[in-house]
Amino acid sequence: MKQIKFLSILAFSLMLVSCNGQTKSKTSTKTQSTSKIEVIDFHSTHRCMTCKAIEANTKFTLNTYFSKDVKDGNITFQVINVDEKENEKLAEKFEASGTALFLNVIKNGKETHIDLTEFAFMEGNDQDIFSKQLKVKIENELKSL
Repeated sequence: MKQIKFLSILAFSLMLVSCNGQTKSKTSTKTQSTSKIEVIDFHSTHRCMTCKAIEANTKFTLNTYFSKDVKDGNITFQVINVDEKENEKLAEKFEASGTALFLNVIKNGKETHIDLTEFAFMEGNDQDIFSKQLKVKIENELKSL
């Protein structure tokens, strides 16, 4: 039993390392005085099954629970390949070098980066759990706008 638990933890750790998961948050200011949430899914060119599931389950959550907010522009969703030259500055801004999921909460022009990468890897392959938990995280941030 201990061996199975150890192997599970090891496999998860290796997955995080191989997909370059980060656990950082950062606050900055935009020149615009808008309030919205940007959901940003960073990835590299070569993606594992979990990385693809994170994108699919994020889209599912936004389409299922936040379609009006997306339509109204209160929430945006971006999928960014960090390996493409044109995405270099955005990836650096979020310190994303591989798969990472962020909420960029912009309130009156001030940005707050919420790193959901660890959560995304832990729950990414279970659509039901992932979607319910992401929904709560986004709802909490919408209330603060």
